[in-house]
Amino acid sequence: MSIHEFDVVVVGAGPAGEAFAGYAAEAGLRVALVEQHLVAGECSYYACMPSKALLRPAEVLDEASRMQGVKQAIQGGLDPRAVLARRDEVIHNLDDSSQLDWLKERGIELFRGTGVICGEREVRVESEVLVAVRAVAIASGSSAAIPPVPGLAEAPIWNNRQGTTAGEVPESLIILGGGPVGCELAQAWSSLGSEVTLFEPEDRVLMHEEPFAGEQVDVALREKHGVNLITGRSVESVGTTATGIIATAGGDEYEAAELMVATGRRPRTDGIGLESIEVDGSAPLETDDDYRVRGHDWLFAVGDVNGRALLTHLGKYQAWIAVQALLGHEPTNRAEQIGSARVTFTNPQVAAVGKTLATAKAAGLDAVAVDVSSDSTPGASFTGKGVEGTCRLVVDRLSGLIVGATFTGFEVAEWIHAATIAIVGKVPMDELRHAVAPFPTRSEIWLRLSERWEARE
Repeated sequence: MSIHEFDVVVVGAGPAGEAFAGYAAEAGLRVALVEQHLVAGECSYYACMPSKALLRPAEVLDEASRMQGVKQAIQGGLDPRAVLARRDEVIHNLDDSSQLDWLKERGIELFRGTGVICGEREVRVESEVLVAVRAVAIASGSSAAIPPVPGLAEAPIWNNRQGTTAGEVPESLIILGGGPVGCELAQAWSSLGSEVTLFEPEDRVLMHEEPFAGEQVDVALREKHGVNLITGRSVESVGTTATGIIATAGGDEYEAAELMVATGRRPRTDGIGLESIEVDGSAPLETDDDYRVRGHDWLFAVGDVNGRALLTHLGKYQAWIAVQALLGHEPTNRAEQIGSARVTFTNPQVAAVGKTLATAKAAGLDAVAVDVSSDSTPGASFTGKGVEGTCRLVVDRLSGLIVGATFTGFEVAEWIHAATIAIVGKVPMDELRHAVAPFPTRSEIWLRLSERWEARE
C-alpha cells in the first residue's frame, strides 16, 4: 500500500468537489481528487444537462410554431432519435475524458475509485492512502431516494439516471413525484411520444414554489403537453407484468412500460468510512456556515451531501466559501441566507429566488406581492408571443427591499439573476426605478414591476 501526501484531498468530483479542488489548486495547494465514476458528476451526465437537452427541441418547435412566416416552413414534428443523439452528444456519451485537461492544467491529481476515510486526514482509494496535511472535503453528492412503496424496491424502476439517458423512448411511462425533476421529465418524454402519467401526492406540482407557478405548470402539463397528471393521490403498490410495470393508486391500476421515481434525494454517505471518525452518515452531514463538519475542523462537506441546498450552483458556491475559510479568510455566507435561485425548465418555465409570499410572511415580514403578467412588455411581441405567465416580486413593505421573486412564462430563466442581484445588493424598489431597461427588450418587465409598486395602495 502506497502513501501520498497532499494539502487537500477531495472525495467526489461532481460540481462541488471539482470546484473545491479547483479553488484550492488555484490558491497554490497540492490537491488530490477522488472519483469512483465520472468527473463532473451527476449534473453533467444524468441530471441538469441531459434533461435540458431533452426539453429544448420541443421548446424551439413550440416557439417556431407561433411565429408567422416560420410556422409555415415547419414540416412534421420532432425526430426522437435525433433528439436522443443530440442528448448523447451533450453528455459526451458518458465519457469524462474531456474534463481531464482542466484538472491537469491546475495540477490536480485524479485518483479513480471509491474514497474511504480511514482516519483523521486520511483517505484510502483501493491500495493507495492519501494523507491530507490541511483538509479533507467530502463532496460525494446524492442519489435518488426510493420511497417505501410495497413492491417498488423489487421492481425494475428508473431513477433520474435512466430517466435522462434512456436509449429509447418508452411507449408509456409512470413518474412518481411532481417536483422539478418529475415535471421536467414528464414533459420531455411526452414531447418525444411517450404516454406519461405523473403522480403527485399533494394537491399541485412544485409545492415549494408560489401557488400560481404550480397551477400554471399543472395546466400546461395536462392541456399542452398531454400528460396524465394525477394530484392528491399516492401510489400504494407497484408490481411487474410481462410488458412492464403496474402501479395501484386509489384502488385503480395504471400500467406502463417503465416507472421512474423522482421523489427526492438522499446523501451518498454510506461506504465512505465516516464511522472511522465517529461521524453519523445516516443523514446529511451537519456543517457550520463555512461547511466544516461539526466537531472536525479539518473536514468539509460541500454540495448535496450536506443537504443544505441540492443545487449545482449552490454546491459550487459552497466550495468557494469553504476554500476561503480553509485559506484563513472570513467569508460571509449570504447566498443561503437569501434563499437560492432555482429554475424548473418546464414550458412554462418557473424561475425563482428567495422567499415566496407565504414564507416571507411566516418569517414575520410585512410582505406584499407585486404582480404583473410576463407578456406585458413590447418585447413579448417577438419572443414567447401569446404565452401567459406571472412575474411576482415579494417586497418588504417597511424597507422596500425585494426578499423574493418568481417568474413564470416562456424562457424566463435568464430574468432571475437580476432579481438575485437586487436581493443580494439590497437595492430598494425606488432605486430600481432608475435602472432603465432598453426598449423593446423583455427586460422591461422590471419597468412594469416598478410601475405596479408605485401604484400600490
